[in-house]
Amino acid sequence: MSDDVDAVVVGGGPNGLVAANVLADAGWEVLVVEAADEVGGAVRSADGGGGVTRDLFSAFYPLGAASPVLRGLELERHGLVWRHAPEVLAHVLPDDRAVLLSRDVDTTAKSVEAFGVGDGDAWHAEFDRWRVVRDGLLDALLRPFPPVRGATRLLRDLGAGDALRLARSLALPVRTFGTERFAGQGAPLLLAGNAMHTDLGPDQAGGTAFGWLLSMLGQDVGFPVPEGGAGALTAALVHRLNARVDTGRRVTDIVIADGRALGIRDADGGLVRARKAVLADVPAPTLYLDLVDARHLPSRLLADVKAFHWDDATIKVDWTLSSPIPWTATEARRAGTVHLGGDLNGLASAAAELANRRVPRHPFLIMGQMTTSDPTRSPDGTEVVWGYTHVPRGDAWSADRLRRRADRLEQLVEQHAPGFRDTITARHVQGPAELEETNRSLVGGSINQGTAALHQQLVFRPTPGLGRADTPVDRLFLAGSSAHPGGGVHGAAGANAARAALARNGMAGEAYRLLMSGLHRALHADRR
Repeated sequence: MSDDVDAVVVGGGPNGLVAANVLADAGWEVLVVEAADEVGGAVRSADGGGGVTRDLFSAFYPLGAASPVLRGLELERHGLVWRHAPEVLAHVLPDDRAVLLSRDVDTTAKSVEAFGVGDGDAWHAEFDRWRVVRDGLLDALLRPFPPVRGATRLLRDLGAGDALRLARSLALPVRTFGTERFAGQGAPLLLAGNAMHTDLGPDQAGGTAFGWLLSMLGQDVGFPVPEGGAGALTAALVHRLNARVDTGRRVTDIVIADGRALGIRDADGGLVRARKAVLADVPAPTLYLDLVDARHLPSRLLADVKAFHWDDATIKVDWTLSSPIPWTATEARRAGTVHLGGDLNGLASAAAELANRRVPRHPFLIMGQMTTSDPTRSPDGTEVVWGYTHVPRGDAWSADRLRRRADRLEQLVEQHAPGFRDTITARHVQGPAELEETNRSLVGGSINQGTAALHQQLVFRPTPGLGRADTPVDRLFLAGSSAHPGGGVHGAAGANAARAALARNGMAGEAYRLLMSGLHRALHADRR
């Protein structure tokens, strides 16, 4: 083979780069192979001209700032600087009232209190609970399944009864949780809007897990952005990495013999031998249906992968503005993130239409005011803004249809910020096909590599199994966001895959292999 390394990492997204860093720190010789012309996956930015920097995909990183994985890499020593908007998030209602999430808990409490008497104290109580469970919960969520260490810490900090109550809360639909905890609609709207960063509406089970987590992270660490653009986070990961990175090199298949991953083959026929492991930072269907020959996989696993449930597709619009957005709601003028699209019933209606494969008549729009968050993104007095909304998967979006949908989103903003359209100096629209064309892992415009619904979480992610990076092929590990713990820029899937590879090659490596092999045989045995 033309190359010979300890490990090949297929895909240079944030998870792949984290995995490569963890393995390189352990002394492994690592090669990262990325099909695109630059690494970063969905964490990239581009020069928009005229002093404008535009984030191509993701932009705000509360999970990144709180993740023990990324914190452990000390990326600030490699050029990463976090910047914050004056306020975290504003959810604007149809009547232009707004509820505000701030890093100052008293400010948030005052805002939600305006919607319901006693809700300020209730918000303080939620944040107090968060501070008790934060470290144990993040450890439990981001580590491989079963999360023994994090669960033990939660039991110690909460006791068995309150730990069960926490688990119940996280499993609730976010509307139900909000009704149980708060009198008014302000606080529940913060929770529900954050839950809809996934594909979960207000009335879907498990929505609280995401809405409460993002809201508490926003209260705690904010929704920070990298100074200079999302690409600065990727640049810090690359700067830290002591490994070779090949871009513009598309992997076509994983080389396997005798049930063991031996390396990779690229589109030009080039081969790389992996002495110890192959880690794949790609969606699970891409790995199992495209890169691995079916004869190497259990038939039950292949059937499960074919039933993989993607999250909704996405349309994203980027605007360059001559001035900040003239919001009627003053709270929105200082917020980095803005939610538009109605009250709880409005969010529920949008979610229901998506579930019925209809484009929502009244879309829910998530917006990022990037110059408000990081003044380096555009010249003084101007603003760079993006907005994205979900649409059903599989729809065809012609250029004209995309233009009309972008016009509809602009109309929604204009309703709450008269004069917005007059400030637009440039617009760039990406539909599902354009997103996938720019990033092959955004299959069909899905940005979270699979639904966040309960039926595809923990031991069900990406398919019923172990909830771990290990695959039925020895020394092959799934390192992308379709693996547990799922979407979000936290690096956990990559770190978990790297730790599994280290365990397979450690002193107890043969025992580890036998254990994983036996578990996979039991899980994928065809007893029909």
